[in-house]
Amino acid sequence: MAPLFGRKRGRALTRIAVAAVATALAVTGTGAASAADRPAPAAAPSSVSAQAPAPAVGAAADPRPAARPNGSRAQAEPGDAPINALYGADRAGDLYGYPPNGTGGLDSRVLVGFDWGVIKHATQADHDADGSSDGIWEINNGGQLFYAPFGGEPASVGGGWNIYNKVLSPGNLAGAAADDLIARDASGVLWIYLGYGNGTLTGRTKVGPGWNMYNQIAGQGDLSGDGRPDIVARDGAGVLWLYRGTGNRTAPFAARTKIGSGWNLFNTLVSVGDIDIDGTTDLIARDAAGALWLYRGTGNAAAPYQARVKIGTSGWNTYRLLF
Repeated sequence: MAPLFGRKRGRALTRIAVAAVATALAVTGTGAASAADRPAPAAAPSSVSAQAPAPAVGAAADPRPAARPNGSRAQAEPGDAPINALYGADRAGDLYGYPPNGTGGLDSRVLVGFDWGVIKHATQADHDADGSSDGIWEINNGGQLFYAPFGGEPASVGGGWNIYNKVLSPGNLAGAAADDLIARDASGVLWIYLGYGNGTLTGRTKVGPGWNMYNQIAGQGDLSGDGRPDIVARDGAGVLWLYRGTGNRTAPFAARTKIGSGWNLFNTLVSVGDIDIDGTTDLIARDAAGALWLYRGTGNAAAPYQARVKIGTSGWNTYRLLF
């Protein structure tokens, strides 16, 4: 797999291998954590995806947006929201990346992987706090968690992850080494795993029950302006709620506050960070017709989003996964 978008120097599309030859997803080791508090890692099933680099697409050596709206270079700076591509896995098993275009939308898609039909959950992670993801945590249909670093070989982290129906990395929630992972089990209990900064994870810590009231959970970066990553969650009535990050591993989220109602017109909510390159994290929403909408972040917890702007016409329902 070689999805390579972000702000890191040298992480350019031209580093993608020219030959689109599928290579087997390598199981090169086990991580420190698995879903059920460190059971023995499961062996990768024979149907594990073969990931392949895309052909070179003639991109410039640095695929980052050329400039912020104020004219400065789009590089990681203290307090900036993360800037990442949006990835979509379609029903044919192909993976595409859409980097921000620097003007508030998304650039044309680039094919970056194959055989994603066996991947059930996927989320990006930043391991060196530079504001750009370093790789992807992915869980296959057999419940095996892998970490796939951009430009490197995927490695097994552990088995048993099929007990979760939602897995997400909103960022560095507990202030430790790197981005962390949250996971919701079938009974609605939310758990947190701290990241070591190399794709492996600590054992899980219980966040709390009751999270099965939500049918969408999203977040990547700070929504409230306090420098801590937050998440949003939509309940069955279509109300969107904000959970502000606390920086505390045992209680990573403050009590929820209401953002607004009417959000049930969307079938997917996802955040990959800052799309319009203004330093504040944003939210992407896909409606039932397959159109894509951007909610620009404000940095204000009382009203975290501006009015929506359409950034994609119908057709986005082709993607089974967006992350």
